[in-house]
Amino acid sequence: MSNFEYIIASLPYLTADFRYTDQAGFNSVISDIKRDLSEQDQDLVDFLLKGFSDKELDADFYARALRQRNKFLREYFRFDLNLRNAKVRYLNAQLGREPEQDVMTGEDPDAPDVDIDGFRFSGGEFEEAAKADAILSGTDLVAREKGMDDLLWDKIDQLSVFHYFDIEAVLAYIAKLHIVTRWLNLDEEVGREQFRRLLKEVRGTYKGVNYTE
Repeated sequence: MSNFEYIIASLPYLTADFRYTDQAGFNSVISDIKRDLSEQDQDLVDFLLKGFSDKELDADFYARALRQRNKFLREYFRFDLNLRNAKVRYLNAQLGREPEQDVMTGEDPDAPDVDIDGFRFSGGEFEEAAKADAILSGTDLVAREKGMDDLLWDKIDQLSVFHYFDIEAVLAYIAKLHIVTRWLNLDEEVGREQFRRLLKEVRGTYKGVNYTE
């Protein structure tokens, strides 16, 4: 059985000036988290981590993601799929290609007509489409990347509302920490800003826990 209260209380132990070396820090945090999870919850974390690798993100992966019984994983990767497809459509427009060229879905011809949420096995509704298009049309590459990650961060917040001491809270933390880690590798200043935001959110959610900065 997973010890969620202990895990959640221990999450923000990193200091605001920490550094990662070849993601060793990120992997260390994940190892600490998984140590106190049940085998079933470890499998959910492993699936999320697999989705952080671009080489894994093919149509087959998304087909499996959209069939996940865990709602956080299912909706996280549905949103991730929509963001990636928005980027593809934007590039297609810039290059004069067919709009749907290289756009992925999670459809499976052998699956039922609709998935667990009543959509075809695809991105479903994408309410943030206009926001994504506005971000992608910007000329500052860093601002564009950060804008897309901010959309993802906000979606993670939506998916974890009212989840405090459960696997959804853990998955949300890992997803945000992955964004922080990516920015620490790309732009340290932006990465530290994101990490401070993560610490503030965790501290605001889990009051009564003693933290050391």
